[in-house]
Amino acid sequence: MCGIAGRLNLGSDEPVTRECVAAMCSVMVHRGPDGEGIYLDGAFGMGMRRLSIIDLAGGSQPIGNEDGSVWTVCNGEIYNFAELRSDLERRGHAFHTRSDTEVIVHLYEEHGEGFVEWLTGMFAIAVWDQRRRTLLLARDRLGIKPLYYFEGGGRLLFGSELKAVLAAGAPREIDPQALHDYLSLGYVPGPRSIFSRVCKLPPGHLLRAADGKVAIARYWDIDHSRAEDGGRARPEESWREELDQLLKTSVREHLVSDVPLGVFLSGGIDSGALVALMREVSAQKIRTFSIGFPEQSYDELDRARVVARRFGTEHHEMVIDPRAVDLLPELVRYFDEPFADSSAIPVYCVARLAREHVKVALAGDGGDEVFAGYETYAAYRVAEIYQRLPRLLATGVVPALVRRLPVSHRRVSFDYKARRFVQGATLPPAEGHYWWKVVFSEAAKAALYADGVDGRPNRGDTEDTLELYRRAYASCGAAETLVRLQEIDRRIYLPDDILVKADRMSMANSLEARVPLLDHRVVEFAAALPVSLKLRGLTKKYLLRKVMEGRLPRQIVRGKKRGFNVPMPVWLAGELRDMVHDVLSPARVRATGLFDAAAVSAVVRDHEEKREDRSRGVHALLVFMLWHDEYMRR
Repeated sequence: MCGIAGRLNLGSDEPVTRECVAAMCSVMVHRGPDGEGIYLDGAFGMGMRRLSIIDLAGGSQPIGNEDGSVWTVCNGEIYNFAELRSDLERRGHAFHTRSDTEVIVHLYEEHGEGFVEWLTGMFAIAVWDQRRRTLLLARDRLGIKPLYYFEGGGRLLFGSELKAVLAAGAPREIDPQALHDYLSLGYVPGPRSIFSRVCKLPPGHLLRAADGKVAIARYWDIDHSRAEDGGRARPEESWREELDQLLKTSVREHLVSDVPLGVFLSGGIDSGALVALMREVSAQKIRTFSIGFPEQSYDELDRARVVARRFGTEHHEMVIDPRAVDLLPELVRYFDEPFADSSAIPVYCVARLAREHVKVALAGDGGDEVFAGYETYAAYRVAEIYQRLPRLLATGVVPALVRRLPVSHRRVSFDYKARRFVQGATLPPAEGHYWWKVVFSEAAKAALYADGVDGRPNRGDTEDTLELYRRAYASCGAAETLVRLQEIDRRIYLPDDILVKADRMSMANSLEARVPLLDHRVVEFAAALPVSLKLRGLTKKYLLRKVMEGRLPRQIVRGKKRGFNVPMPVWLAGELRDMVHDVLSPARVRATGLFDAAAVSAVVRDHEEKREDRSRGVHALLVFMLWHDEYMRR
């Protein structure tokens, strides 16, 4: 695990300097505090910061092949490296380390650009072919590891974090569409970044740079046709047995490490499943780490303790209070882009707690997208029933009653869910799915923008963020609504929110986070499942629950999804009120030239006076202002 970076001069023989590559690496020391390596070859240079996990003594990067004609750096882990190494040695390749990274150069020698298809793991990789003067960049299938790049001015820059690309001189110009999408979703969906012309390499894609030209191609995607012809005649027991074996294999492979490891343990089935399976496939000590809150409706430490006691883990926990939000400016620097998923705070804290004891932690991220665990998946089924109500009830009487509910700042309160539901229940599936997640609607954003801002929708420079959802919904070729909604989340929410949060917050603490539920074989298997084995009535993650019956306590297997929610509605209207009024003061808002100060103040006032729960909007604006201060004003 590490941070990688590099530069290739396109169409020029101007040498890349060590100082340039070192500057790109130096801003990512937190990703790799154990060492630095740099490789230079005329117009190309790359480097890495290392967090040593496998082959502590001999696994430094960059790593080359036998004659030094192929070199690589890799951020991540290749879990099937031992199997690959054995095969490559039989083919005559000589290895000089025990590291997983060294298999990459030899795979490239054997399979050329197809090398990436042989890898099982999480990775962002750069391969330099010295003879062909060709650079390849590859990102893992699900987007677990990040990779940014910038092409312009006769150069190609790349790095594990945006700050590495900025350190080499990429321009800081806000992309109007990226800002527009951020206000909609609370994060910037790829392949864009917040800065124009700086992009994220999409998951499952390979970038090739040679002869002054750059091309990007997809090397992996899910085949949804398997679910269409689908196995409905296959017995449920057969599906259950196959998933059981896949999960065991994935967890076993994810335990490969030369340093201690643990598990992020919430009160949910995903992390609980990891602990249960870890106990079955390994005899090593299990260390678990959990986060709680003083606000009872948000706390789930009791459920985490139930799992910890069941499996006799060495359990550690921490309770977070509102002072944790003092971390926000620091977290902004780690994300590089505005990122308003408030659960980043507990993820950062649990990673910091874990790092006191281990160097690697398993996390249950991805289970909701893969096995259909989100409330929004059940909501579309309820919406289908709701749409059968008489029009007067569905669009008039019920919404009017819901609007009269008192506003609560409790965890995902009934009034919040009811308002969201009735506003989106009569919409088509993709639009309804979007409505559950949207922070600011198109109309709300139009009111927020200051006069003359390029991002205003009526300037023609941006499109409705909903179009991202519509394209993903239409892309998968599946007839089932649930499959299409999962595809939206796999393509957008998973790589650009969930996995960004997991990567940045763990690496901020020099901790490697691994996600066994996102092994691509598990993901491909789940994509082929009949819908009834994912969502049975309103029971989410049906097959995963069946696999874990008898292994996990009943209250975990049958418990409702709670998530890593933060008491942000309470905090913003209470202990953090002064911070909100300072950062979002009219003078500071006007100084950005982006937003209308009166409109921003109205959002804050609506939340504080409980006219509406606007906590997500207030938090998104707060984070953006902190980001703007850090990355634009400085």
